[in-house]
Amino acid sequence: MALLSSFIALPTSSPSRADTSSHRVRRICSTGGAAHDNALLLRAAEVADWSAGHTAPHPNFGCVIARNGEVVGEGFLYAQGTKCAELQAVEAANELGRGATAYINMEPGDCHGDQTPVSSLAQAGISRVVVGIRHPLGHLRGKAINSFRNEGIRVDVVGEELPSNKMEKALKSCILVNAPLLYRAAFHVPFSVLKYAMTLDGKIAARSGDASWVSSRLSRGRVFELRGRSDAIVVGGNTVRQDDPRLTARHGGGHVPARIVMSKSLNLPEEANLWNTHDAYTIIATQRGARKDIQEKLAKKGVEVVEFDMLNPRDVMEYCFSRGCLSILWECGGELAAPAISSGVIHKVYAFIAPKIIGGRGAPSPVGELGMIQMSQALDLIDVSIEKIGPDILVSGFLHPIPDLSPVIPSIHETAALDPTVSPYESKIIFFYKTWDPFGAFSNFSPHSIIMPDETGVPCMWPTVEHYYQAQKFLGVDNPLAKGLIEQIKCTRSPEEAARIGRKVQREQPELVHPDWETVKIDVMYRGLRCKFSMHPHLNSLLRSTVGFVLVEASPHDLFWGGGREGEGLNYLGRLLMKLRSESLKEATPDSIV
Repeated sequence: MALLSSFIALPTSSPSRADTSSHRVRRICSTGGAAHDNALLLRAAEVADWSAGHTAPHPNFGCVIARNGEVVGEGFLYAQGTKCAELQAVEAANELGRGATAYINMEPGDCHGDQTPVSSLAQAGISRVVVGIRHPLGHLRGKAINSFRNEGIRVDVVGEELPSNKMEKALKSCILVNAPLLYRAAFHVPFSVLKYAMTLDGKIAARSGDASWVSSRLSRGRVFELRGRSDAIVVGGNTVRQDDPRLTARHGGGHVPARIVMSKSLNLPEEANLWNTHDAYTIIATQRGARKDIQEKLAKKGVEVVEFDMLNPRDVMEYCFSRGCLSILWECGGELAAPAISSGVIHKVYAFIAPKIIGGRGAPSPVGELGMIQMSQALDLIDVSIEKIGPDILVSGFLHPIPDLSPVIPSIHETAALDPTVSPYESKIIFFYKTWDPFGAFSNFSPHSIIMPDETGVPCMWPTVEHYYQAQKFLGVDNPLAKGLIEQIKCTRSPEEAARIGRKVQREQPELVHPDWETVKIDVMYRGLRCKFSMHPHLNSLLRSTVGFVLVEASPHDLFWGGGREGEGLNYLGRLLMKLRSESLKEATPDSIV
C-alpha cells in the first residue's frame, strides 16, 4: 500500500505475460468474506500499475480471476489500444475461470464502444465481478456494470453492494492507481505533481545557482521513474538558463515524456539540451508576440512554440488537457512553482530532503512568494507519506483531495420514489437556477405566464409561477391587508419583486399568511408548474428530453426548494419537475405504443 500511496515505488519493470501465466495458481487469501475480497481487489490494483513508465499514461486497469482464494489468471492494460486486462486474465485462467470471481480495480472502459471486457468475462463463465470504483468519465460510468448484470453476472461494487469500511485498503489503492484520471475528469486539467529536492535548511541550490547535486543518486533514480509516469515535464526559463537540463526518463526504453518550457520573455539560449528534439519532444509556452526571431530559430530545430494571450500555469494546463495529457510533472524553480500552486493546478508534492546544509541568504527555496503572512495560512498536505531513500527523506502528499465523482443527489431516496430509474451511483444531473441557465426555463421565475384562479376563483393571467405561488400565501385570509397583498403581488413587474414582498410579509407579519400554508405550499407550486408546462408545449418537450436525468434546483441558500451547496437541500422544485416529467411520459406512452 505504501508503494501505491507514493505513486512511485512499484516495480520499475513489470512481469511479462509469460511470468504471470506460469504462476497462475497462487493463493492470495486463505480467509473468506470481506478480507478475501479486500486482498484480491488490492492485488488487482497492484497489477493495474504494471505498465507505469513503459507506456504513456493511460487509465490503469487490472483484472485478477480467483477461485477459493487462489489466483488463476491476471491481466493489465499495457497501453491504449492494446488487449484489455479482462481478456488477458481469461486467457491465463483458461478453464479454471468458469464459475470464478473476477476482481477489477475500475469499471472497464478503456475504449468507448468496445465490449471485449464484458464479453470475455461472460464467455469465460465468470459468475461474479467485484469492482473497486466506477468509471469516472460520464460517458462510460455504469455502462459496463449494467452490461455485466444483463449477462447474468453478479456485480458487487465497493461502497454499494460491498461496505467500503471493510474494503478500505483495496478501495484506497483502486483510487490511487487512477488518481490522475479522477483529477482530470473532475478539474479538466491534467493531474500535476510538483517535485523538488532541497537541503535540510530548505535550499534547492547554492546562492550561485549550482544545484548538482542536492539529492542522492537513489533519489534521482526515483525522479526518473516519476518522469516515466508523466506525459510532460514543465520547467521555467530560469531552469533552462542555469541548469541546461535534458529532462529525459533515462530508463533505456519505454515512455519518454515531452518537455514544456514556460517563458514569457523567451530570454532563452539559442543552444540548449532541450532543443535537441531527437531525445524528446519540446514545447515552449510563451506570451503572444514574444521575440519572433527566437521563435523562428527554435521552430527550425523542431521545437514547437505555443503562444498564449497571458502566459500563466492554469492556461498552460488547460492547453495540456486539450492535448489529452493525463499527468504532468513540474520540475521548476520557486518562481514558477508559486503561481502554479496559487492557481490550483498542483495536486501533489514530492519533496526530496537531503541531509545537507548549504545556507546563504540568497540561496533559492523550492516555492516562491504565495502572499501568506501567517502560519495559519500555510497549505497542509493530505495523505502524507514519508519514505527513506538512501540518505535522503522523501515526503509526499496531496494539496487537493482526490475527487469523489459519485453524483450528489439531494434527497436521493425521495427522488428514487418519484422516478425508480434514478440511481445514486449512475444518474446524470441537470442543475438549473437562473433563468439564463441552459435549463433555466424550468425555474419558477421563468417568464412564462400561467392562467390560474385569483382570490375570487375567476381564472386570470399570472406573469410567472412565482407570482402565483407568492400570492397564494395570503389567499383565504379574512384581512383587507391580505387581499391587498394578492393584488400587489399580481401587479409586480418581476418574479423577484413578487418573492421579495411575499417573503418579507411572511417573515414580519405571519398573521396575514394562510394558517395551512406550510401544508399546502408544495401542492400550490405543483399546480402552478403543471399549468405552465401544459400551456407551453415547447417547455413540456424540453422537460421530456431530460428523461434519465436528475433535476436539481441549484439555489445555494434555499434548502427547501433547492439542492443547497453540497446536496444538503431537499430539492422540492426538482422533485416536482421529475414528477411532472413522469406523468407527461405516461400520458405519451399509449401514443407511442400505437
